[in-house]
Amino acid sequence: MALSSASGGPKGFIHVVDDRTFAFADVTGNKQYITVGNLATDDRVALIFVDYPMRARLKILGHAHALEGEAAQEWLAQNSLHRTPGNMERIFIVDIEAYDWNCPQHITPRYTEAEVEAALKPARDRIAKLEEENTALRQDIARLRSLAASAKVS
Repeated sequence: MALSSASGGPKGFIHVVDDRTFAFADVTGNKQYITVGNLATDDRVALIFVDYPMRARLKILGHAHALEGEAAQEWLAQNSLHRTPGNMERIFIVDIEAYDWNCPQHITPRYTEAEVEAALKPARDRIAKLEEENTALRQDIARLRSLAASAKVS
């Protein structure tokens, strides 16, 4: 079964349990396309994690199982798994068998709005400062022109 998501959840929705295990909550409406029924016959999973700004892609192969209801609540309490906001339907636990860093050649860098805003902040601050200076200089020029005009009249 391939677990794929264009937007699996908020930053940090994958929770590392140990060096061979991670987990995540399956939340109603989180745009994760998971067929739980597949786990009943085949627990193999392949997940691809992409860091667009860094042009890095990690492929993970493993075995997954789902916990629901009371079992999920007990697991949450034992493992301090932070809850993803929303109505949690189940917890998926993935035991990692193998991983590989894929070639970044065809990954187009993408940035979140927050990353773009952070990158633009110094330029925006500089523009604001220059606009203030420009306004002050225009006022000085207008004042000097007014003084020059007054001097010509006298």
